[in-house]
Amino acid sequence: MMRRFSATQQLSLNLPKRYLGQPSPFTHAHRLKQGEVTPGLTQIEYALRRHKLMSKIQKEYQALGLGMDHAAVFLSNDVMFMSNDIPFPFHQNNDFLYLCGFLEPDSILLLQNSPGHSLPAHTATLFVPRRDPGRELWDGPRSGPDGAVALTGVDQAYPLEEFKHVLPRLLDERVTLWYNHMKPSNRYLHSNFIQPLLESNPKFKNRIKSTQLLLQQLRLIKSQAEIELMKKAGDISSHAFIETMHWIKAPVDEALIYAKFDFECRVRGAEILAYPPVVAGGNRANTLHYVKNNQIVKGRFTAAQEELYESVLEVQKSCLNLCIPGTSLENLYSHMLSQLGNKLRDLGIVQKKIKENHLFTVARKYCPHHVGHYLGMDVHDTPDISRSLPLQPGMVITIEPGIYIPENDTEAPEKYRGIGIRIEDDVVITEESPLILSAQCPKEVYEIQQVCFQGH
Repeated sequence: MMRRFSATQQLSLNLPKRYLGQPSPFTHAHRLKQGEVTPGLTQIEYALRRHKLMSKIQKEYQALGLGMDHAAVFLSNDVMFMSNDIPFPFHQNNDFLYLCGFLEPDSILLLQNSPGHSLPAHTATLFVPRRDPGRELWDGPRSGPDGAVALTGVDQAYPLEEFKHVLPRLLDERVTLWYNHMKPSNRYLHSNFIQPLLESNPKFKNRIKSTQLLLQQLRLIKSQAEIELMKKAGDISSHAFIETMHWIKAPVDEALIYAKFDFECRVRGAEILAYPPVVAGGNRANTLHYVKNNQIVKGRFTAAQEELYESVLEVQKSCLNLCIPGTSLENLYSHMLSQLGNKLRDLGIVQKKIKENHLFTVARKYCPHHVGHYLGMDVHDTPDISRSLPLQPGMVITIEPGIYIPENDTEAPEKYRGIGIRIEDDVVITEESPLILSAQCPKEVYEIQQVCFQGH
């Protein structure tokens, strides 16, 4: 018989007076306030996200003429191993995390409209690993069903294996299943709990709809709580950059710069870097995703580097001024290419007589990436959302023009060869002026040189 832990019990349960599988207000009062599931995000915030998703599903099924009963399933990530039984640090599937805040692996979230009730009214259920003293000895505490309910505020929770009894019943009852079966986030859960059912009856696949785009539409617009967290992340990054720049004394190994920046972020409260830092000196800056970080960085700005940097900075500032509701990333990209083309011509990197309609092509050669992308829980967030979509308040984007001139580019003046420059800011779109999250990070040449070379 299944044992259920429900939200109606939450007042009596409160938070268990023990360590859970993630920080809680009881064990980490320095990081989490009462009612918060993860720092800065409350049970109410997560419940509102689930309500918005089910509202979107309601609109979808009305448009598609689907049945009245719906269930949405989301899988947590599994643990990845670097060798044998040595795990990598766990990173949660961000769609699962977005909807419940639960940070443990091998768990399932089920959202289902209650019998006799239409969407968006629904029940949120977590299926989580049982507590196991043997495994907890090696892997650390688990929340268990009782801890999962008390922490996240979902309606109920069961041990993970009980999901095997739930999904067949849902499919037999002709429920429309909202599940991203083309890209399952957890191979173990998918192959053991879901795939066999889908393969046993091909008709089941006809009743599956993907949640991928619906969730990205939700994640695209940030709540005030999310913006506050992103402001904090911007402040942490900016001050970490400043401290790292203070500390650098050329020549210095790129790996040490990486380590210093990582350290400065963590001591200010960051849990993890969003992506491996690109610490690239010289011609290595022309490798856009350079992450080897194993060479030596030398010296100050040369005159040629400063000329290129100032040109990119002017283009970047011009793009930032256009970050307003109604424009789009594609509009900004066209503007960037136009401005970069003019700068390349002014610098003599391309011929003065080049025709205007060829400047875009030349600009793409020297800046092969887009002006920016959507930003959020992932660095390249909501990638299926068109860059042609008009910007709205609450969206967060990057603005990152660059000029990259490989050392073997014989068409460019010799003094510019082997130089790569990119200048990036993170921007919240508001009704008024753009809010630059990274504004505290110095980017004027004189500011950078003052910070880098003033010493302690």
